[in-house]
Amino acid sequence: MPETPSPTPTRRRRVDLSSPVVWAAAALLALLLFNAVVNPGFFGLRIQDGHLFGSPVDVLKNSAPTLLIAVGMTLVIATRGIDLSVGAVLAISGSVAFTIIEGSSDPTSTGTAVVAILTALAVGLLLGAWNGFLVSVIGIQPIIATLVLMTAGRGLAMLVTDGQIITAESPAFNWLGGGFVLGLPAQVVLTLAVLLLVAALTRRTALGTLIEAVGTNPEAARLAGVRSRSITWTVYVFVAFTAAVAGLMTTANVSAADANRAGLFIELDAILAVVIGGTSLAGGRYSLTGTVIGALILQTLTTTVLTMGVPDEYIRLFKAVVIIAVFLLQAPRIRAALSRRRGGPRAVTSPAVPVPPVDGADARPLTPAVPAPARAADGPSSTSDSSVDSDQGALR
Repeated sequence: MPETPSPTPTRRRRVDLSSPVVWAAAALLALLLFNAVVNPGFFGLRIQDGHLFGSPVDVLKNSAPTLLIAVGMTLVIATRGIDLSVGAVLAISGSVAFTIIEGSSDPTSTGTAVVAILTALAVGLLLGAWNGFLVSVIGIQPIIATLVLMTAGRGLAMLVTDGQIITAESPAFNWLGGGFVLGLPAQVVLTLAVLLLVAALTRRTALGTLIEAVGTNPEAARLAGVRSRSITWTVYVFVAFTAAVAGLMTTANVSAADANRAGLFIELDAILAVVIGGTSLAGGRYSLTGTVIGALILQTLTTTVLTMGVPDEYIRLFKAVVIIAVFLLQAPRIRAALSRRRGGPRAVTSPAVPVPPVDGADARPLTPAVPAPARAADGPSSTSDSSVDSDQGALR
């Protein structure tokens, strides 16, 4: 009776410590555990009027604008670019929307809110197309092309609002900042919808591969038939679109448009979220999951500092210390040192190199020379060429 073959033992999947996403997730988990110890009620949730409230919900809601912009920034950085103008686009879109609502004969109507939203999004797309044109067609360096709009955009927003903080009452528009969908804040739901859409388009189609190809080597991608200019232009338009939506969320949340302070330094937070998540600034690879974790780390860190009662002037310093620690853990040398301490160095053995036959000799592997055994004391010694081994003679 034949023996039944024993089942193959399953191998446990080990955590890849070389992945930056792993270290980012570990940092987020450490922050959450710290909050659980310092503030036991941090994870408390409550339902009021059919809506969900609590510190975790606040973290998700407050991180939504940054995460939304970071999703677009991920694709831009993956193409070996960068966009410093997203904060200015955010301020411009919010200013345009509130200016239209305030100047309308019926600011509270839904139609006015729809016109304001569509106009603001159109302006954002136009600004993104301008950045994409400068980068992909004119060939200006991305950091320079977007720096122009970063500095001029605030001035444009101030011109739109005449240097004033505009306030207006529009329930339909304010829903973007304070509304709820199935008990969750509308900002969270909209950001999640955009994230899932981008993930589906980049991971279920060839778009993600094309973006990585452009980031790895734009010229090689062009020669391979990839429309590098079109893809570069598209990602800049998309990140401007996300910035415009984030601007609508931000201004609707406070029911006011402040062209001078809206979205201030949000471009730096978005870039930090992308880099913390493991996306390379050199382009060619990206991680949407890592971007989500990076945005949550930044907002959780801000919430933690505020909960501890740290003054506002020290918040950025505290965040910088934690972010530097995360980057150090992601550094290749630090990861290599941790890997050596975990598993120890492994000896590397090189295989024998075959040597081609010469003068009819057989091919034999090249092995390290071994000293010949000592000759007998009474035997004749010779240093002439005739004493060379036959193998060495063959090699000659």
